Order: sequence, then structure tokens, then C-alpha cells
Amino acid sequence: MHQAKQNFTTPIQLRDTIYAFQSSRVILTAYELDIFSNIEDEGSTSLAIAMILKTNPRATDRLMNALCAIGLLQKKETLFFTTTFSQYYLSKKSSSYMKGFMHTINMWDTWTSLTEVVRTGKSQQPKLRNERGEKWAESFIGAMHERASKQVTEIIEKLDLKDIHAMLDIGGGSGVYAMQFVKKDVLNRATVFDLPEIIPITKKYIDTEGLSAQFDFICGDYNKDDWGKAYDMAFLSAIIHINSLDENQKLVQKCFDSLNKNGLIVIQDHVMSEMRTEPYAGALFALNMLVGTENGDTYTESEIRNWLSHSGFSEIIRVETFNNAMIIGRKRKT
Repeated sequence: MHQAKQNFTTPIQLRDTIYAFQSSRVILTAYELDIFSNIEDEGSTSLAIAMILKTNPRATDRLMNALCAIGLLQKKETLFFTTTFSQYYLSKKSSSYMKGFMHTINMWDTWTSLTEVVRTGKSQQPKLRNERGEKWAESFIGAMHERASKQVTEIIEKLDLKDIHAMLDIGGGSGVYAMQFVKKDVLNRATVFDLPEIIPITKKYIDTEGLSAQFDFICGDYNKDDWGKAYDMAFLSAIIHINSLDENQKLVQKCFDSLNKNGLIVIQDHVMSEMRTEPYAGALFALNMLVGTENGDTYTESEIRNWLSHSGFSEIIRVETFNNAMIIGRKRKT
């Protein structure tokens, strides 16, 4: 039996965990309003910040006081100052600004529906999908790009990429993985397949890196649309958790059919224990998919292996990564 993330032994521990949402909401609100970026080096009053942000002065003051209590601001008389940490990670003036939290703010609304979703088994998000605009897409892709940038080098180092020349990056988002493969001279060419509203964002990221000449782009729904053939690797990072079991089986079969002989399929995601209680992040992420998608879930290693073997892949292995795992298969027969 696996040990839980935290063993509760006192009511105080439970209370602190339950009330942790308050600190989280304070930080996310400050991030959304961009308070940290607007505080001057010589300090700023809460009134000055309220005037800049066009927020209520009293409410802004209380929020900034709470940020001091949390430890992300400091206060001297009437002036507020960023800490070294908040200036480095939470101010847009810093090159290390953490861009991904706008997506977390979007997730806040979906998670508030968890009780109703558990009652009904139905996410409210499909109804809202058409209301999501460019701002939502930009924040989502930004969050995924930031997260992936931290682990892409490790992933490349753990893959056997001999004779892999053409890559298909399914649901590739910003193209962060494919770009790194190209930069390392692993690939001759990469194709990013994603939704029509995402591909323009993908192109911006790749244009910024000066790599557009080595990329192709295909718009579509991977559950419905064709992406061609003659690839040496199909790469699926953070994709299978969006789909149902049956959708993933069909997706893996499409990958097999699109690969050259000896081609690889690489699936990176939360890979759950057979009891589905580990890893901790994966157990919580299953709920994130419950509230945020129509059919999504996190899946066990045996489920993923079954998709691959049923589609014809062999030599299936598991490789541990930064905070997830990869399941890799090879197409030996055509």
C-alpha cells in the first residue's frame, strides 16, 4: 500500500489544508491584476497602485496587506515593496516572470464546479468552449510552454532517436518540444498538428525562434481529421488525458498507420498506478479532467500499453521523466 501525500494527525492540519485556498486566491488575484509589476523600486502606496490598476483603494490596500502576510510583499509605513522572490518570478519586468498562472486562474472557475460534476458526472465546460476566446488560448498555451520548457532537454536525452528524421507533434501547442528536437539537429523536419485556433499561436512561437522553414503546420481535430503519413515519430505530450479510453485507442491506431517502419510513438503524461492513487499530481489531475473536459481522465500504464500493443506496436517501454513518464513503442511491421 502506498503512502498518502500527507498523513493527517490533527484537526489543525486538516483546517490548514482546507483554508489554503484563501492564500492561493490572494496570490492569483494579485497576479491577474498585475500588482507586482506595478510596484516601483522605491516602493508604492496601495492608493498609487489602485489608481494605476483602476481598482478600489480600500480593497487594494487590504489585498496588498494580505500579500505581506503571505510573504510576497513587504511594507514600510505606507509603502509596499516587492520581495526578491516576487520581483524575480511575479513581475513582468523580470525575464524569469512565470507566465503560466493565467491558465491557473482560468482553472479556478472549473474547479468550483467539482461538487456538481461529481454528482452528475458531467463537466460544464463543453458548454463554455465556444465562449473561450483568444485570451484563454494564449494563456493556456503559455502555461504549457513554460511547463514543457523545463523538461524538454531531459526528454530528448532519454529517447533513442537514431533514424528519426520526420516528427509529428500531435496537439503540439507552442511547438516547444518539436523546436528543441530541431535545434538539437535531431530532425530534418517537424509537423505540428493542432486546432485551428491554436496553430496561429504556434506559428508565433516558432517564428520567434527563427525556425519556421523547418516546420509544417496542419489544422484539425486529431479525433476526426487526417494528418498524413511517412513520419518517423508520433509525439503526444499531455494529450491522452483529454480523451476517453476508446478515443485514445483510435488515436494510437492512427499514429501507427501514419508511421514509417521502425517509427516511434512517444506518449508523455501522468501514468497512474493500477490503484489510481499515485502519483499525487495524477490523482488530482484526473479531477481536473473531470471538471474541465467531456471525457478526459488519467490512465494506468497497463491501459496505455494495451492501446499500443493492440495497434501493433512492440518493444514497449516506460521511461521516467521530470514529473511524469513516457510510454514508448516501436512500429516493426508495416
